[in-house]
Amino acid sequence: MKAKAAIYQGPKRPLSVEEIEIDAPMAYEVLVRNAACGVCHSDLHFASGAYPVSAPCVLGHESAGVVEAVGSAVADLRPGDHVVAFTISACGICELCMAGHPVLCANQHMTQRPPQSPPRYSWKGQDLTGQIMHLGRARQFPVGFSNRLLLHERCAVRIPREVPLDRAALIGCGVMTGVGSVVNSAKVTPGSSVAVFGAGGVGIAVIQGARLAGAGRIIAVDIFDAKLETSRRFGATDAVNSAQGDAVEEIRRLTAGAGVDFSFEAIGTKKTIEQSFECLALGGTAAVIGGVPAGIRMELDPNFLKGERRLIGVTMGSSRYQLDIPRYADLYLRGRLNLDDMVTRRIGLDGIDDAFKAMQAGELVRAVIMFE
Repeated sequence: MKAKAAIYQGPKRPLSVEEIEIDAPMAYEVLVRNAACGVCHSDLHFASGAYPVSAPCVLGHESAGVVEAVGSAVADLRPGDHVVAFTISACGICELCMAGHPVLCANQHMTQRPPQSPPRYSWKGQDLTGQIMHLGRARQFPVGFSNRLLLHERCAVRIPREVPLDRAALIGCGVMTGVGSVVNSAKVTPGSSVAVFGAGGVGIAVIQGARLAGAGRIIAVDIFDAKLETSRRFGATDAVNSAQGDAVEEIRRLTAGAGVDFSFEAIGTKKTIEQSFECLALGGTAAVIGGVPAGIRMELDPNFLKGERRLIGVTMGSSRYQLDIPRYADLYLRGRLNLDDMVTRRIGLDGIDDAFKAMQAGELVRAVIMFE
């Protein structure tokens, strides 16, 4: 089967739109007509070479679409179902999955094709399922920058048809990571104070999660005034431009010297990771949720830990994605989660490189590729 995709050819090279081959679904696979895919900051990290990934491959991991065909052993999905594609596959039977941590699944290879099988996606005879961080077949992209997706059934989660698919796509990564980090990972409490470093797609989702959790003060931190102004529309009560002064000092000023109960780092730089920890109140929790380029190292004063402050790493919002994706879709339908205003630009496949530039310039919450 033919499909159209934007192919990554190597670091800092433009993506090329090409016709690719997609194999037929095997027993536990589903073929999805991709309707929309968000352009995530992680995609920019891969395209720029900040994250190592094999080339050629097709990036993209924030998709939603409609099931076109299913394999002979697929039990829960049918053609016509609307689904969100999820980045991390989970076996469902390992100790971590059974303990409620599917994003940490130890058997992700179980949902990938065996080495002797034909690739799901190919171009000029080459396998396009790029290996993330060179970790091999256990960690591969779902190939979101393609108008068709071939996924293991565990990587596609049914959602109500009433959710527009360009909005639903955001749930698969940015919303899952941001809201999930608040409610699943850090467990923000009502009335607490929160600082969010980075007001892009993931940071905006954190702000919405903090609002849903009942946080009393939500402080957005960024270097772009326009993004800070946007953050107020999603629930931020205060805004700090870190290009105009010390963000930690300003956060402490806003909290009468105490610091915040929770902080979230959604940028991935050494400085902001350190600041997210330094701005904590006694007993506070800092969550590093943004993608961190390879080679970044941070410096922290260990004595600061003695105030029972915590620094935690978060993967995909610690999500139980088969449960959380439908819940976030329902919150959208109930008007409690604003996905409409998160889509700030709709583009075609040939607009991805321009979206990367706009992202670096602070012009976007999320650009979404529209395939239909």
